[in-house]
Amino acid sequence: MFILIESARSAFASIRAHGFRSILTTISITIGVAAVIAMVSIIQGVSAFVENQLSSLGANGMVVQSFTSQEDRLQGKINRLSPEDYELVASRIDGITSITPILTNNLINQLQYQGETAVSQVLGSTYNFQRVSQFYTSQGRFISDSDNQTRRRVAVIGEDVRVNLSLPENPVGEFIRVGSEWLRVIGLIEERGQMFGQSRDNNVVIPYNTMRSLMGNQLIPDIGIQLNISDVELLDATERRIAILLRDAHGLGPGEENDFQIQTSQELAASINSILTVITLAMGGIIGISLLVGGIGIMNIMLVSVTERTKEIGICKAIGAKRQQILLQFLFEAVFQCLLGGVIGLAVGYGLGVVAAFYISDLGAVVPFWAALLAISFSAFIGILFGLMPAAKAANLDPIDALRYE
Repeated sequence: MFILIESARSAFASIRAHGFRSILTTISITIGVAAVIAMVSIIQGVSAFVENQLSSLGANGMVVQSFTSQEDRLQGKINRLSPEDYELVASRIDGITSITPILTNNLINQLQYQGETAVSQVLGSTYNFQRVSQFYTSQGRFISDSDNQTRRRVAVIGEDVRVNLSLPENPVGEFIRVGSEWLRVIGLIEERGQMFGQSRDNNVVIPYNTMRSLMGNQLIPDIGIQLNISDVELLDATERRIAILLRDAHGLGPGEENDFQIQTSQELAASINSILTVITLAMGGIIGISLLVGGIGIMNIMLVSVTERTKEIGICKAIGAKRQQILLQFLFEAVFQCLLGGVIGLAVGYGLGVVAAFYISDLGAVVPFWAALLAISFSAFIGILFGLMPAAKAANLDPIDALRYE
């Protein structure tokens, strides 16, 4: 124990004696660790943010949309889900607690109000939309089944729409022009913030049948279907039943690709997390190489230090210092420098993660304990790996030759 304490004390004394050089030596480790921590904190923050945002679908939520392959697009074919598909799923699938069609059209996205104009996503849906998508109103009310059945010209708007059109703080009762029709605002949706830099408050929700009438007979509708089921354990089975039902309705043969896609919140989260994992591994490999380069730099500085202190090593051996004591002193010196760089890099990396996450999309920087432990452990490993050779060289010096060294 005395040998370890004395070796550590000597290592600290040497680092303090060459403070500026020690700082320069640790910079490469600091930069490498800071990059690792910043990357992990941002990616973990994005992952947590995605899971939180996708939770609006619910664990038992599901979305069915049309899908057109690149090959079909090149042939001029566009696949669609029809209102009949929605009726089929709603009537033939058991265990559904709520289901709604979602109809959009990019030709109906121009809004006007007293000389102000804006562009928004206009959604045609039903009363159940607020249940499956968690779109609740802060003022007024949501669209009702009665609104849908009578094709009433009403709309529920998001906060960004209210601001962009310079509507009053309570816009209920005001009339806005959507496409070529004037609709009365009956509700204001609660603020939902942004997701990946895209606002989720720039929406106008109108009754589904109203949307169909606005589109007219010239446009073929392509609807989405969003639903919740009663039991999350039935999610996979329900997904398979819907796929079989739609394939049969669309006349798809055994070898033909689906012209629709079914996604759950869990699948979306897993898909995004797999992408983030690949990015993490790729960037981690690049940063790992930079840390190894930093380790080589530390080994080079330590070899220079051994050369400079050759006579000092000879004196220590002449007065009784053992080989392992010299070895531990130089090894501790390399490890301490790497640990210092690791600790500073940990703090700098977290700070960079906080700043970057804030400017990306108000994400939270999350540094898991394993990432901090891994960064510090890897710093110590770099110190041992690249400090061992200089330490061994110092420990193996012949005391007589060392004392003669000029």
